[in-house]
Amino acid sequence: MKDTEAIKLLATEFEACQKILTALGDEVRQHLILQMMFHGTDCNGMRVPEITEMTHLSRPAVSHHLQILKDAGIVKMRREGTMNYYYFASDNSIEKLIATLQHADEIIKALPDRSGE
Repeated sequence: MKDTEAIKLLATEFEACQKILTALGDEVRQHLILQMMFHGTDCNGMRVPEITEMTHLSRPAVSHHLQILKDAGIVKMRREGTMNYYYFASDNSIEKLIATLQHADEIIKALPDRSGE
């Protein structure tokens, strides 16, 4: 594959990862993810009130950030009666991102040294 074709393919792959990159790029969501990892020890999921208490964010803010993480395929939601539980479960988003980063690494390694050193 020619370099320009490989780069065009990489651009398409990168574009497909924009939601997950946006979701992971926000410091508040990074904090929320870390808190869920540290305190969600039973893997059954966590409710918004629990996450609100841990992160010191408002309920609407937690719900907003969880929705973005859900749209990106990083978390899913399970309903039990009137309670919603959020848990980590990739919808291939993480695998897509890893493949895109590996593809970018391959392209970069194949390019000639342009540092002038």
